[in-house]
Amino acid sequence: MEKTAFVFAGGGSLGAIEAGMLRELIASGIHPDFLVGASAGAINSVFFAYQPHTAGTMRLEYLWRGIRRQQIMPWSILSILGAARGTHLVNPAKLRALLYEHFGSRALEDADLPVHVVATEMSSGNEIVISSGPAVEAVLASTAIPGVFPPVSLAGNMLIDGGVANNTPISTAIRLGATRLIVLTTGFSCAERRQPKGALEHAMSALNLLVARQLVSDLERWASQAAIAVVAPLCPLDVSPYDYSQCGMLIDRAAAETRRWLAAGGLDNHEIPSALRPHSHAKID
Repeated sequence: MEKTAFVFAGGGSLGAIEAGMLRELIASGIHPDFLVGASAGAINSVFFAYQPHTAGTMRLEYLWRGIRRQQIMPWSILSILGAARGTHLVNPAKLRALLYEHFGSRALEDADLPVHVVATEMSSGNEIVISSGPAVEAVLASTAIPGVFPPVSLAGNMLIDGGVANNTPISTAIRLGATRLIVLTTGFSCAERRQPKGALEHAMSALNLLVARQLVSDLERWASQAAIAVVAPLCPLDVSPYDYSQCGMLIDRAAAETRRWLAAGGLDNHEIPSALRPHSHAKID
């Protein structure tokens, strides 16, 4: 019996891309049996799990279009200076309030569609899959970027961002019984498009390369275990995962690209998208 999972990758503000993809997937009549998400993908998967229908995708899109960095990462010079004496840069209070606004005190197991959130156990680096308990705490754990947010204590574990252990949790979905996976990636900045500027962009560029390599490796490894279709990534892409000012543009691009991908038979194409492999574009000054 076929069992379909939607797999949502992490990627900071690039999580907006998944909102555009999801809208078109649901509009085309595709319905998953369960959801798996890490980091920003945890936000999307949990949000949709409570509203697994067309109206839910529109509300998720509305959420992303309205998000600003100060609602997620309200850092300042004072917080940066304070981080030198502490363990994290940002107080998660604003992110917690945003999540509570949408999830309230609901538990993951009460969602209309089964959802599994991936986090990382801080001391061992092991993947932890959260399938029950308070949704807000699960998502806070999965989005707890090391050094930016504090770790989250949950069920006796100190947890950090799920992207550390498994940014695109394909293996998790297969272990949970999926025979068919539809993977929603946040995309990767094309390394040769523009040279990174500043320490943060250099760090993110290196992380992009690491995550992209791991995703390709996972797709190759698990291809024989399930039918895996990767929704067409946006390419070229030159938006920082910390830039929340372009979420609307990312949603529109992703929706248009997903419509083209679906029309071209993308669901039946199990090849690894070329955009995930090393490639180049004309450089932008």
